[in-house]
Amino acid sequence: MKQINLGATSLKIPAMGLGIMRMEAKTPAEAAKVLDTAYDCGINYIDSADIYGQGKSEEVFGKALKLAKVNREDLFVQSKVGIIIDPARSHGSFVFGGRYEFTKQHILDAVDGVLKRMGTDYLDAVLLHRPDPLMDLEGIKAAFDILQASGKVRFFGVSNFNPQQFQMVQDSITQRLMFNQLQFGLMHTGMVDFGINTNISNADGTDHDGGLLDFCRRKHVTIQAWSPFQYGNFEGTFINNPDYPELNKELKKLADKYGVGKNAVAAAWILKHPAQIQMIMGTMTPAHITDSAKGADIDLSNQEWYDLYLAAGHQLP
Repeated sequence: MKQINLGATSLKIPAMGLGIMRMEAKTPAEAAKVLDTAYDCGINYIDSADIYGQGKSEEVFGKALKLAKVNREDLFVQSKVGIIIDPARSHGSFVFGGRYEFTKQHILDAVDGVLKRMGTDYLDAVLLHRPDPLMDLEGIKAAFDILQASGKVRFFGVSNFNPQQFQMVQDSITQRLMFNQLQFGLMHTGMVDFGINTNISNADGTDHDGGLLDFCRRKHVTIQAWSPFQYGNFEGTFINNPDYPELNKELKKLADKYGVGKNAVAAAWILKHPAQIQMIMGTMTPAHITDSAKGADIDLSNQEWYDLYLAAGHQLP
């Protein structure tokens, strides 16, 4: 498995991580097989959030870890906190928030909840899940300091924060923010589109995120790409989707060339970017994990990267 730097450090993490949002639907035995398959593929990075499955995903993970061949100390486990669940809109793997909260006490309580559900004494990383307009900067600092001093959390980061929000938190805390988890993939390319269409009056030239891609690259912040094979947020995957014939034709062409599946090629497209992006796959199907992981070993040419970008319906000025 290809390795990338953890933030601005010299520590190495795999270029792919396993997201466990859908683990709530698995039995502990099934989940253990998922963990073992990922680990055998070189993926020892686990991404969670306290809201996944309304907490059940982390409970299943904790039980699965006791059955799996892999040990806790062999894994890098992170979770995200800060979203208060809206039960009326949440069901199964699809969980939605009613509000956000980054007070000191909520962060501390949320982390304790994650630790209890997972059956572990510490998390390798905690990320603030989505920017809260009412975020308590002093509370975030106090919570992070307590979590670090107690040994409950090693590293910190954010998810879905724009550059100003990221820097505002960074300026307020003692620790260095290592991550920003953002949606990115062949059908969610806004961070790339904006840069390509600089100073052009079209929709792709609209800055939706404050130049996040370049900001994170300059600051040596690890971007974690969530929902890498999805179009929209939760609409579905573009892989083998008849609504995306040209993209799937190009994916098939390159999959045949490299002797892999389409998922691996779509993953390789993300990992080709020089920002050292870590891709978070959310599948709970061992065969899909094995195929996607092969993307870390594919070095697409620059032309192949652009061919995929264009086949996805994007244009160059």
